[in-house]
Amino acid sequence: MKNETGRKKIKLSVEGIDCASCVEGLESTLLGLDGIERVNVNLMSSTITVLAADDNSVDPKEIIKRISQAGYTSNVLSGESSTTFSIEGMDCADESSIIEKKLLSVNGILDFRFNLVEQNVIVTHTCETEDIKRAVKSVGFKAEIVDSENDGENTSTSFFVKNRQMILTAASGVLLLAAIFHGYIHKFPDSLTYLLYIPAIVTGGALTARKGWTALKNRSLDMNCLMVIAVTGAAAIGEWQEAAMVVFLFSLANLLETYSMDRARRAIRTLMQIAPNHAAVRRNGAVVDVDVKDIEIGEVVLIKPGEKIPMDGEVVRGNTYINQAPITGESLPVKKEPGDEVFAGTLNERGTVELRVTKLSKDTTLSRIIHMIEEAQSQKAPSQKFVDRFAKYYTPLVILASLLVVSIPPLFFNQPFTPWIYRALVLLVIACPCALVISTPVAIVTALSTAARNGVLIKGGVYLEAMGHLKAIAFDKTGTLTHGVPRVVEIIPVDEKDVKAVLRVAAALESRSEHHLGKAILEKAVELGVSHTEAEEFEAITGKGAKGTVEGELFYIGNHRLFEEMGFCDSARDKQLMELEGKGQTVVLVGNGQAILGLIAIADDVREISREALKKVKEGGIQKTIMLTGDNLWTAQAIAEKLDIDEIKADLLPEDKLDAIKTLLDEYGTVAMVGDGVNDAPALAASTIGIAMGTAGTDAALETADIALMSDDLRKLPYAIKLSRKTLYVIKQNIILSLLIKVVFLIAAVGGIATLWMAVFADMGASLIVIINSLRLIKQNDTSG
Repeated sequence: MKNETGRKKIKLSVEGIDCASCVEGLESTLLGLDGIERVNVNLMSSTITVLAADDNSVDPKEIIKRISQAGYTSNVLSGESSTTFSIEGMDCADESSIIEKKLLSVNGILDFRFNLVEQNVIVTHTCETEDIKRAVKSVGFKAEIVDSENDGENTSTSFFVKNRQMILTAASGVLLLAAIFHGYIHKFPDSLTYLLYIPAIVTGGALTARKGWTALKNRSLDMNCLMVIAVTGAAAIGEWQEAAMVVFLFSLANLLETYSMDRARRAIRTLMQIAPNHAAVRRNGAVVDVDVKDIEIGEVVLIKPGEKIPMDGEVVRGNTYINQAPITGESLPVKKEPGDEVFAGTLNERGTVELRVTKLSKDTTLSRIIHMIEEAQSQKAPSQKFVDRFAKYYTPLVILASLLVVSIPPLFFNQPFTPWIYRALVLLVIACPCALVISTPVAIVTALSTAARNGVLIKGGVYLEAMGHLKAIAFDKTGTLTHGVPRVVEIIPVDEKDVKAVLRVAAALESRSEHHLGKAILEKAVELGVSHTEAEEFEAITGKGAKGTVEGELFYIGNHRLFEEMGFCDSARDKQLMELEGKGQTVVLVGNGQAILGLIAIADDVREISREALKKVKEGGIQKTIMLTGDNLWTAQAIAEKLDIDEIKADLLPEDKLDAIKTLLDEYGTVAMVGDGVNDAPALAASTIGIAMGTAGTDAALETADIALMSDDLRKLPYAIKLSRKTLYVIKQNIILSLLIKVVFLIAAVGGIATLWMAVFADMGASLIVIINSLRLIKQNDTSG
């Protein structure tokens, strides 16, 4: 769902709308108001949603007045908002399920998405945020609004509250060791030994019991609830040492898991904190320190060497080199001078510069990247959806199995109850699929943040996984494989015509054109000092060229096809054109109504890194590379040979590129399209994955692309492919390991081999292994340069 950046939604309840004509009348009435961009009338719910240009463009009272004039009664329900809440203590899917059930019952909550790794939930709502906080509190959790200042971290929490899990676990461990030691000295347990085991269980299990009680109140059997049942059962059959050992190991494992998850969160939040919160701004003749939230567009900010850029802007004074790695992933500093664009979060390495702010702090490229990463993290990847479905049925089935284990042998085979009760308790410990549930999201979130840190913005796990399965990639030629800066390399007059005369006519015609090759012709005219007038009666000839009157005479400019249809090309001319195009040059012909006057050869040089990037793309497992271009076949073939591209589709109009992508989808199933994100928007949208290149300063490309390469470095593409495939490999490792451990211990539990503490160690150990294995993706950095 595309973000309605900067816009405001107003939702109203309306009485009396009961037919399609009512809907049409209200829509036309409201669209007549200034500032309203879209109106959606829902006949079934009797509501109207109005999309306004911004917070101040429309007064809700004016909307109500217009609806009243149309004969209806209405009330504002509220403006739709999206708020991120951090949920203290939400560590697993069972706990998020409890909160989910409660949020579903709250009026005014339209949508929500959980992010277990970040311990937060993004809620789209029309109700007050306090209503959401109260709902979360009612099921035993605490919700706090996340803002840019604290990222959801509560800095005012006391030392004990912050470290209570560690303190209680340590106390449990000391008491457990004391009980074991005391029992060893006295050869057998006595009353003091039991008095030590009991507080060991209470201290180690306090947080677990509280969470278990919360789950039970909300009719859910989570891992904490199952653990409490298992420990209580072990104590009931006299296995006090086992019960205390299980509690301590479970608490210790939870502590280690929390530490590991915090490490993952810190790695992700590093990206969020790279831009400074204050800046030196010129105001009223002085330089003052200002919070970035209070800086307005157009103000001038002073940046000294070694300081980070606080805002997006344009250099107005000074020269320097900027390290743009946090945004674009480029390893080398980029020279900046007056007129150049700079981004918040990048580092000024050398000179002192002044920049004019071009975007508010909430709208900077960095802010948009962070917002998109947060959105991407909350979306479930296909493998995660599969795991969630599996987990939904796994836990109830294992609980059922434990009931069968405790009842069938004693009741039908005359077996003693106690050993089978113990085996059933072991099964209960194995029943919660914690490691399996976190096997995918931890890997996905780590990979997304690692990619962003290296200049690749991936919009969600679904695209990350799809990238890992890709077999074919289509590339737009201009600006992707080439520099996208065409230049005139040769002007060939016909029949002894003057070079400047040919260029004068071409420049006159191109001064009215918007074609990208026209800029190269105009630049050549300036270079050679050729003056020209603007063509009159100018008319574009779609897909072929243009015509217009220059100094009273009709002239044409265009491609081979245009002049061939005019009957001006013969075999000799065709051969000449083929020779030029065979060098990778695009030939523009200039003529009048009687003959060709001259040829202009234009080259768009291939990027030096394109061949290296495409080689690595194939080494990364891509079977087919395809080049899409509006250029002629001979020029396309010359470039394809230089880059070792497998297939060419040339002479394509913009709509032809869309058809080409659809054909490739039929052939390969999944296809990525790499382009500039603006001119190729339809083809990018039609492909499985749309990849836009060089998008750091392009808002449109950031919005439309599924994956954005923030710099103009095509080597980021093989890096993205490598990271995606590595992520898929890690996810498979995590899932297989989690399932294997479960199967082994299910068999061992029924066979009486596994003990309670072994089951805890295996279950929580698997969770730790899954997290640590996923964190390896943090080190998957781009080394291409």
